[in-house]
Amino acid sequence: MTTTADDLVTLVRGFNPKTNEALIRDAFSYGARMHEGQLRHSGEPYFTHPVAVAAILAEQQLDDATIITALLHDTIEDTPASYSEVEQLFGSEVAELVDGVTKLTNLQLNSSETKQAENFRKLFMAMAKDLRVILVKLSDRLHNMRTIKAMRPEKQVQKARETMDIFAPLAGRMGMQWMREELEDLAFQVLNPEARTSIMRRFITLQKETGDVIERITTDMRKELAQAELEAEIFGRAKKPYSIWRKMEEKEQSFSRLSDIYGFRIITDSEEDCYRALGAIHRRWRAVPGRFKDYISQPKTNGYRSIHTTVSGRDGKRVEVQIRTRQMHDVAETGVAAHWSYRDGVRSRNPFAVDPAKWIAQLTEQFDGEDDHQNFLEAVKLEMYTDKVFCFTPKGEVIKLPKGATPIDFAYAIHTRIGSACVGAKIDGLRVPLWTRVKNGQSVEIITAEGQTPQVTWLDIATTGKAKTAIRRSLRHVDRARFAKLGRELARSAFEQVGKKATDKVLATAARALRLGDVDDLLEQMGSAELTGREVVSAVYPELSKVRGDEVERKRAVIGLELGQSFDRAPCCEPLPGERIVGITFRGKGVTLHAIDCDRLSAYEEQPERWLDLRWHDGSHPAAYGVTLDVTVSNDPGVLGRICTLIGEAGANIADLNFVERKPDFFRVLVHAELRDAGQLHSLMLTLEAESHVAAITRYRDTGVQADAIAAVENAQ
Repeated sequence: MTTTADDLVTLVRGFNPKTNEALIRDAFSYGARMHEGQLRHSGEPYFTHPVAVAAILAEQQLDDATIITALLHDTIEDTPASYSEVEQLFGSEVAELVDGVTKLTNLQLNSSETKQAENFRKLFMAMAKDLRVILVKLSDRLHNMRTIKAMRPEKQVQKARETMDIFAPLAGRMGMQWMREELEDLAFQVLNPEARTSIMRRFITLQKETGDVIERITTDMRKELAQAELEAEIFGRAKKPYSIWRKMEEKEQSFSRLSDIYGFRIITDSEEDCYRALGAIHRRWRAVPGRFKDYISQPKTNGYRSIHTTVSGRDGKRVEVQIRTRQMHDVAETGVAAHWSYRDGVRSRNPFAVDPAKWIAQLTEQFDGEDDHQNFLEAVKLEMYTDKVFCFTPKGEVIKLPKGATPIDFAYAIHTRIGSACVGAKIDGLRVPLWTRVKNGQSVEIITAEGQTPQVTWLDIATTGKAKTAIRRSLRHVDRARFAKLGRELARSAFEQVGKKATDKVLATAARALRLGDVDDLLEQMGSAELTGREVVSAVYPELSKVRGDEVERKRAVIGLELGQSFDRAPCCEPLPGERIVGITFRGKGVTLHAIDCDRLSAYEEQPERWLDLRWHDGSHPAAYGVTLDVTVSNDPGVLGRICTLIGEAGANIADLNFVERKPDFFRVLVHAELRDAGQLHSLMLTLEAESHVAAITRYRDTGVQADAIAAVENAQ
């Protein structure tokens, strides 16, 4: 364990004899002096933490500036040290790195979605400026996770969740697989200690039953490679507990049925020997179909190169084998960090090390233009958490996509123009639906047509952040005018309902209050159902949105509940005040209200103990209970606006509009309106039915797959 300046210098000198030993010692002394008197949660001197972080980075054979930054990474934030003083003593490069780590430390990555998305943007900006900032931060998190037991239990859970959600995937994306695995396992130990302990016990039992499987298979592999006259190093290991747990969850298998829990690595002298070793392994053991990946000919974006294959070993047990050269192995161990690593006193000239500037530019390019916080966050997580597949264009060019990608993703990966004009696809020469999942090695041909534009359904088909961003941008452009026109009608109706007018000045005030760009943005979001009329009115006239004193509050709207018992309305039947209702109890979930004639109640016939005899309060209720109407109207100018006006005049608020069918003369739209009671619903339906442009109107009940899924979840509780 590195505890003194001599220990650290000795460690660094081992891979970099030309290190600036004096500067490292000065940084060690300065950091110790600045942190003097500070203690960690464990009671140890605080400076033991920066020293441990520096040692982790030294083990990765990184440059002096990165190691000195580790020693000083908490000085600007937690001690009297200043940026200018650090710059004066250790140079501008170190000062910039320490300042960058300080700013990252202050990011609250586990906060609300809007804040989290904004902080992810700052994270990527920091990465773009100098990737070594992230390397120090990851090593800082690794040491904190190694010593997490000294923290309060609730703090442990918070840090472990943040590690599992953000730092471990980021380490994996950077190619630092060893760090990803250790971070995941340390977080797993906090978040699910029982599961981890169970897996460790099963491992011990398995070893007692089968002996040292790793040693036996390693010996067999050495014999096979010796017969092929190949010199190579062979390492075997059992996979980490969290990796095994994840496989058990994904495959829905028990530990006893899980086969590939051992991994082996073969390190050769040359690329040619990698393929010769592969041949020797496949001659001796049967290859498992679909489990071969050649990352040497098709390397990952972070520079990772290796051959992966899974074979059936002794007793039919599957084992994963990775084959690579020494230089490939160095990159596989340190990922993007290999760019700064040293060997024998000089910067390592590893031909497989990726240029960090190009890597981060490629990563951040996918998120440019995504201005919506939630969508940006979705895009980042999609790209960070997914494995890759490799497909080919008809000309043989390689396109890298996330696992589970579709031809839509493939088209947008080639060019946004190709994606937007896509009308079909062929995989290996056969026409396939656009929702088909592409697989490794397939050849994909995109069929385009002039005049084609992205469809709304593509958002459900696409999986990559780049494709989803481009589709949303195109849809917003196409639908902006239509949504804005519809939004103006909704705004007029919402404001008239409270006796006000939706003037441009009022709408501009609402836009500012809701932190939107302008009135057009406000109207567009109303027209696309991202904002409700109630929310817009409340932004300008909050006092008008409150429940009147003579109205029944929602929490006491139902009679027959126990004290403190909450309720929700079932989405399948959406019961309204005035209708006969039945309550179904759920452990820890309160009560779900169903209309007495709801078809879903049959699912609970054999559980009478869960039924409650309830009724609505007889008083006047606020217009806060949503119900969905299925309306078929003529496709004429102004008709939809007229419908919205009638709903507003009836004292109802439109919460959502969803077009489900469009034809040249008619279209169907699902209108989700917020009402007071069943009487208001009956009056509203009569009013709309009397309108000459309305061909049909019914109350919509969700009797499809969604309701089945809800019932299944409820029954499982």
